[in-house]
Amino acid sequence: MRGFIGGFVAALVIVGLIVFVAIETGSVPARADGPALFGERWAARTSLKATIDREAPKAPYPFTPTDADIAHGAELYVQNCAVCHGTANTTPNAIARGLGVSTPPQFNKHDVSDDPEGVTYWKIDHGVRFTGMPAYSKSLNEKSLWQLAFFLKRVPDTLPAQAKSIWENPNQVAPPTPMPAVSERPRPPK
Repeated sequence: MRGFIGGFVAALVIVGLIVFVAIETGSVPARADGPALFGERWAARTSLKATIDREAPKAPYPFTPTDADIAHGAELYVQNCAVCHGTANTTPNAIARGLGVSTPPQFNKHDVSDDPEGVTYWKIDHGVRFTGMPAYSKSLNEKSLWQLAFFLKRVPDTLPAQAKSIWENPNQVAPPTPMPAVSERPRPPK
């Protein structure tokens, strides 16, 4: 039995050393435009689903959206998200096409209306590892994150008039204002 345990430990050490050397020598691909490693997509999707199932807010949500909230969510979307996910009349731009590991969904074709708002909120709040989806938890407050989630739940078919106008004509939205320093961003504790 002692020999078996010793062999098992030695095998783990050897595998660990091989992985370490592969990473240190650049043998593990780091290119965004390269192919995924064996099992990488499965591992990322499986982990993401399990994490969201465990952490995403469940209904009832802390805000009940008004048409004005959904319109504000549309403005936030144009300012922060449309560059990758598009609007009603756009096609993927150079940024979206360059995210080779995981091409961002174009919400004029691949909506998220079947996702609960809590799942969409979680993805906006925390981002998605192994993709280009950033975490907005340090740049948007909680109400803004919910406004985005409520807007995306209704894209493209059930938008109130003002939000639909913004979705179809994003040029009417001013560019985002410069971000305050990290220490100046108020964020209530969760």
